[in-house]
Amino acid sequence: MPSSVVTGDLFAAHNDPAHPESEARLKAALAGVPGGARRIAPEQALPGDLALVHTHRHIAAIRSLCRACPPGRACYIDPDTYVTRGSFDTALYAAEAAWQAVEQALGGEHSFALVRPPGHHAMPDRAMGFCLFNNVAVATARALREVDRVAIVDWDLHHGNGTQVAFYTSDRVLYCSVHQMGVFPGTGWPEEQGSGPGVGYTINAPLESGSTGADYALVFRRIFLPAIRRFEPDLVVVSAGQDAAFDDPLGSMLLRPDDFGVLTGMLLEARPGALALALEGGYGRSHAAAIGSIFAALDGARFTPREGAPKASTRLLVEAYTAAGHAVPA
Repeated sequence: MPSSVVTGDLFAAHNDPAHPESEARLKAALAGVPGGARRIAPEQALPGDLALVHTHRHIAAIRSLCRACPPGRACYIDPDTYVTRGSFDTALYAAEAAWQAVEQALGGEHSFALVRPPGHHAMPDRAMGFCLFNNVAVATARALREVDRVAIVDWDLHHGNGTQVAFYTSDRVLYCSVHQMGVFPGTGWPEEQGSGPGVGYTINAPLESGSTGADYALVFRRIFLPAIRRFEPDLVVVSAGQDAAFDDPLGSMLLRPDDFGVLTGMLLEARPGALALALEGGYGRSHAAAIGSIFAALDGARFTPREGAPKASTRLLVEAYTAAGHAVPA
């Protein structure tokens, strides 16, 4: 199955070189994209597309903040999250690029939107955690106009609180997040399972710091993949943040580049069809190698999980999900 990447130089308009989420980290990640991947230039989303997830007030506030930011400066919304004069337009490109990746996947081609700023922390009415608008949530909301069910798998180091909130009451979106326990934003606990019609369609797997690919593979095999098979989605979208890597300065997980290939391959085996991925976090030196492993898996390579036992806490988490009917016995 062919693969494409949606990306471009225009994301440099949102940039604070002193911040971890800078244009330099996207350039570093792009080094992992294979030369044969088809490149697609990003287009711009319309504010109305953002309004499928975000309030009009939030959209207008980000636009105003960007216009008020002096040229050549970064203006901070909170200690983590900044805008520049060009950030609003850049965020529109990021949101549309995620949708372009979804369109390619619906057409039978794996596609990875390598964009910035990231999105999975952006709430309907608030920017936070480096994120202005929720790229994956907006693309998923647009996809639901064409398909019945979408599964979102979020393997970023941090819990995607914004994505969870966007679909917390929906039975048309299955949200599965594996993340480091207890770090920013402090959400993503197993008891957060959705509400109303959405009960049971949010699955959170918080893991202890120092978890490895063995822990992630166990969560996928026993919790996420059975849930995805039962859900029978028309589309799988990945919030692909590689900040769970062993050398990432913002996290304390120990995944190796090949582990991201393992997870990608597991998703492909769980559901035939193309994947749509959108970049979230990832700030370590091994990020390019992780991106390369993801593309290799999309191209048909299958990675063998590394030797090693999952943590006892991970096994207990899986057993709890099994007892509750969310997982299947090994």
